[in-house]
Amino acid sequence: MNTPLLEIRQAINGYGGSQVLFDMSLSVLPGQCVSLQGRNGMGKTTTLKSIMGLLPLWKGEVWWQGQAIQAWPPHRIAQLGIGLVPEGRQIFPNLTVWENLVATARPARKNLKAWDLARVYAFFPRLAERQNNFGNQLSGGEQQMLAIARALMTNPQLLILDEATEGLSPLIREEIWSALKVLRSEGLSILVTDKNLQQLLSLCDAHYVMEKGRCVWTGDSAHFRADTSVRERYLAV
Repeated sequence: MNTPLLEIRQAINGYGGSQVLFDMSLSVLPGQCVSLQGRNGMGKTTTLKSIMGLLPLWKGEVWWQGQAIQAWPPHRIAQLGIGLVPEGRQIFPNLTVWENLVATARPARKNLKAWDLARVYAFFPRLAERQNNFGNQLSGGEQQMLAIARALMTNPQLLILDEATEGLSPLIREEIWSALKVLRSEGLSILVTDKNLQQLLSLCDAHYVMEKGRCVWTGDSAHFRADTSVRERYLAV
């Protein structure tokens, strides 16, 4: 059995005096694509912030390639090889596309094909066309492409996307899902939240469903498709 690339174990966390996560656990194996699902307010973003050290755990553990990292600051966790595409994109509005891409770029690890400007521009040609535009001059879809490209420029082993296609037009959503499928085919590990269940079923190997800060179901896509009660109980609006 492969050692998980990432694990979060029995995480308890929250904001101020309000507890959000209750013994939340999940894992991502090398090369695996995993979805984290649930209605709004169930703890998905809190789980991702806990992994990245943006919200220090109250209790529990985060492991990266067999090493406990829950006490590490966010910048050290990111340097391990985790690229985050946060909800709301959070690109730098007063920097150009080029400046956004190079600001946090990191070299590739040995024996890995590097994500550099040329490769990113080939992957998202629209960013090449807009490289001299400021972040706040981009459309929502272009900003999401930039957020993904910026994460890729850190040459991650794991790409985490919080609400990968939220608020985007159908055409741009299709472009983003197609890009993620290419990344998965190249062996990049992915952890993603989104509300498009059919695309997640097509993209991901494994799924975790959250309800009120807990994991209430986990399994592969075949079992998820077959178990309609899970979707009706935990995901239907």
